[in-house]
Amino acid sequence: MDYEGYVARKLSIGLFLLLSILAVSLYSLSHGAYSLSVGEVVDALLGGGTEGARLVVWNIRMPRIVAGLLVGASLAIAGAVMQGFLRNPLATPFTMGVSHGAMFGASLAILLGAGYAESSGRISLDNPYAVVLFAFIGAISATAVILALARLKGLSPEAIILAGVAMSSLFVALTTLVQYFADELQLAAMVYWSFGDLGRATWRENGIMLAAFLPIFVYFVVKRWDLNASLMGDDVAKSVGVDVERVRLISTFLAALITAVSVAFVGVIGFVGLIAPHAIRLVAGGDYRFLVPLSALAGALLLVAADTIARLVLSPMILPVGIVTSFLGAPAFIYLLVRMEGRR
Repeated sequence: MDYEGYVARKLSIGLFLLLSILAVSLYSLSHGAYSLSVGEVVDALLGGGTEGARLVVWNIRMPRIVAGLLVGASLAIAGAVMQGFLRNPLATPFTMGVSHGAMFGASLAILLGAGYAESSGRISLDNPYAVVLFAFIGAISATAVILALARLKGLSPEAIILAGVAMSSLFVALTTLVQYFADELQLAAMVYWSFGDLGRATWRENGIMLAAFLPIFVYFVVKRWDLNASLMGDDVAKSVGVDVERVRLISTFLAALITAVSVAFVGVIGFVGLIAPHAIRLVAGGDYRFLVPLSALAGALLLVAADTIARLVLSPMILPVGIVTSFLGAPAFIYLLVRMEGRR
């Protein structure tokens, strides 16, 4: 009976998160520069209503919300998995240099001719898919180097974290070097790309992100027992049949992969992979059977809510969602540092 209550509590948290996502998404669909009533949104979703309402809902706001759901869920489960396998509560894919690698790749693409254009006072990219490709290569290369070192030299989880910090510093230096040789418009385009913006995602990009997310999410759910065992230490995990080094390397790579796909399409969005898993741990505990799916829901809710705030707080001006998540994440990061020091 106690176990049934334990599971029921986790399911109730999941149901609450799911209903919250639906409520925030509906609010986001109905509010903006072109406001719609809930009835008009529902009609548009069902294929009815006015042409203007359908255009706003299906072509402008819905792709943005779907992108928020996918990116938020991807970043959250990537953070949860890395925190488990690397046994560090501050570990996220960005600790591995993913975001800095993506920024370097995007900046290099712009410098090499991916281009820029001024449109109504805004900076836009002439060839966004070239930038996406370079950003993805930069993002995944940071993790590839670290995991290659871990495989060849048998790095510990702590050493992997430190290697990630070193790669981040290297890519920051390379990005600064690229920006030094850029002209004013190229530099503006680089800065513009670095702002996390869900509005860049169309249905095509969402399809690619979904195709990357689903199999990796299933893999992490299948490996939930390995994650629980790894929390007890490598020796305990090996004693129950877990190939710790192999699973750690594969899981870290997959976590970095879905992060790289997300960052390449929407830019740098920080702290979601830190906030969402820890919020779930506070209310649902650290059992990875539930932590992975609940973190995905929490990350999706967090990013859609943050993007709604970014769209509406200074409407009609739209803030980059990365700014909002950074405002939320910085206090959370400091809180975790203080909490870790208090346990010593």
